[in-house]
Amino acid sequence: MAQRTPPLPVGELRRLVDTGDLDTVVLAFTDMQGRLQGKRFAARHFLDEVLGHGTEGCAYLLAVDADMNTVDGYATASWDSGYGDFVLHADPATLRRTPWHPGTAMVTADLAWHDGSPVAASPRQILRRQLDRLAERGWSAQVGTELEFILFKDTYEQAWDRGYRGLTPANQYNADYSVLGTGRVEPLLRRIRNELAAAGLAVESAKGECNLGQHEIVFRYADALTTCDQHSLYKTAAKEIAAQEGYALTFMAKYDEREGNSCHIHLSLRDADGRPVLADPAGRHGMSATMRHFLAGQLAALREFTLLYAPNINSYKRFRPGSFAPTAAAWGPDNRTCALRVIGHGPGHRLENRLPGGDVNPYLAVAGMIAAGLHGVDHALEPPGPCTGNAYAGDAPRVPATLRDAAGLWAASRLAREAFGDEVVEHYRTMARVEQDAYDAAVTDWERYRSFERM
Repeated sequence: MAQRTPPLPVGELRRLVDTGDLDTVVLAFTDMQGRLQGKRFAARHFLDEVLGHGTEGCAYLLAVDADMNTVDGYATASWDSGYGDFVLHADPATLRRTPWHPGTAMVTADLAWHDGSPVAASPRQILRRQLDRLAERGWSAQVGTELEFILFKDTYEQAWDRGYRGLTPANQYNADYSVLGTGRVEPLLRRIRNELAAAGLAVESAKGECNLGQHEIVFRYADALTTCDQHSLYKTAAKEIAAQEGYALTFMAKYDEREGNSCHIHLSLRDADGRPVLADPAGRHGMSATMRHFLAGQLAALREFTLLYAPNINSYKRFRPGSFAPTAAAWGPDNRTCALRVIGHGPGHRLENRLPGGDVNPYLAVAGMIAAGLHGVDHALEPPGPCTGNAYAGDAPRVPATLRDAAGLWAASRLAREAFGDEVVEHYRTMARVEQDAYDAAVTDWERYRSFERM
């Protein structure tokens, strides 16, 4: 993997600590649910002790549900194992200032056991393993993620107290591409853009989306690991900055019956000399033979890997005909009705995976795309013909409609076990089971409204 230049070199961190300009360092990793978990350190202690040796954290952080409840079924951590620790090791290449928190820097952690072996079920480690498989072929992955969110003129505390009902969206009409619509909340959007740029992210644009109060901020693509690190940082930063301004925003896949929050993932490959691997101007639809195989692998594994792209009950509410979220495991050149869209020109020729929503864990999704693509390359698979019409009305295989269906396909997938190993497959099968069991036991507002009086 190419050496990365950190947004904040360690030497500069030391200088800022010495001058008193920086006093806090956040060491964090991305958990199964895509959230940053970790500790805040006094900056001097971080430099003297943590940077070189790491710090411990309870291994239950990779064995809990979304409410941080301990649950049965994980081999990584349990009551039987005593809920011991793993070690968080700072990756200096990710060190950066976080301007929305004065005097603070943040660094991403890799997880290891006390014997130095990596924690296999850690999302960042799962991606690292697939990137190593690419590197064996002399390739690297370039990735961009496009995250949408819905913004409300309510605080997070007000939203909680109201049961997330009756909130006031930041826009009261469809503001897709509307300069006027984004202008209504530009002070907040500008602050998010500028402060993330100051944290080392390359900001491209902001635009309105279709749902009420829905917006998208896009950052420039980078190598896969950098993009996923930045994706997790951005989600946390956007929420924290919104909260500081008296707003709340959500990345949940489907907040209401209108358009959901997507996270389209763009991926291309480069060789050791930086040349594009997927592009061939002489090939059909501009695709090289490698791209055809890589695309065919995506389609072959898409249903079995859907759990990596849609990890929650709510994720599957997006998949509705005519919603710009896919229902068919089909591909097409510049066709937004398909799960996989082939777009770009020349060196920018790439795949876009339209399955993930705003709730996706980027490390898992990108790892899934790489593993699927390598399966296609290794077996010289060829894709079916492209869909040039309405994939919603076509006869391509359907995307799993529920988390239960996706988890079953994942657990039974020989390809998943070959690519990720039994430990990872069982770990995320358990995560899906825990989520499904919690949902099955819940009584929803929909049931009360439908049944309280009339049934």
